[in-house]
Amino acid sequence: MEAVLPVRPASYRAALGLMLFALALTGLWLGVNLMLPQLQSTGIGLISLRLAIHGSVLFGLWLGLARTDFAASTRKTMWLTGAMAFTAWLALVWGLAVADAFRPRPGLPALPIAIFLPLLIGLPLLLRSERVGALLDATPAAWLVGVQVYRLFGGIFLVAWSRGDISGIFALPAGTGDVLVGVLALPVAYLLNAGAAGAGRLARLWNVLGLVDFAIAVAIGMLTAPGPLQLIIPDRPNAELVSFPMVMIPAFAVPSSILLHGLSLRQLQRLAKRVAKA
Repeated sequence: MEAVLPVRPASYRAALGLMLFALALTGLWLGVNLMLPQLQSTGIGLISLRLAIHGSVLFGLWLGLARTDFAASTRKTMWLTGAMAFTAWLALVWGLAVADAFRPRPGLPALPIAIFLPLLIGLPLLLRSERVGALLDATPAAWLVGVQVYRLFGGIFLVAWSRGDISGIFALPAGTGDVLVGVLALPVAYLLNAGAAGAGRLARLWNVLGLVDFAIAVAIGMLTAPGPLQLIIPDRPNAELVSFPMVMIPAFAVPSSILLHGLSLRQLQRLAKRVAKA
């Protein structure tokens, strides 16, 4: 069965309106950063966004747990465990970024470790846990899609490229891909929540698009960064990409977003199975 939710009338006009709203928000974000270069140099915008996204994820976790049949003590324990782990991860990466630990140095590069180690640890836990599965069953599928509207702020790479701070070979595919995923997040989430025919398939394709965007960005980033894996010499060094606060995007936002994609795909699969049995 294609639809993962009972099919109800959905307003594609409203979905288009949400996409236009996301495009307008993208234009506003890019425009402000272009007109106020000091905003990007101080890092206030990216830091504020990171804290807002962090709080939104933790708030969404709390609301999702409130919808489950778990005992109150279990819900509190799960939320505190998730919040402490997520916040400690952010604090660790933040501290390393401020200390310039992600700048290229001889030996094992730190940035790929920051990207892949959390995935090696987190994906098996999140995709196999029965309690996480029950939490996903109780949480609206649209939430895990809609929350990644923040990806449109990845357009900051395009701003950095326009100023000559980052090479186009990285910034253009990474920035454009992030903006595309972020702009599509709200309309896809709306159609999924409305139960539109084919919304489940559309949400899965959106998740795949988001993962492909990351795969391309990470691959280009590794192949252009100074070190043993460098095969491409960019027209300019990507120094800003490995400096605080922008380095928080590949070091934290990328792996955390990949985990959200993994959870969304698991949720959609479980939801499709339940609908098929109904």
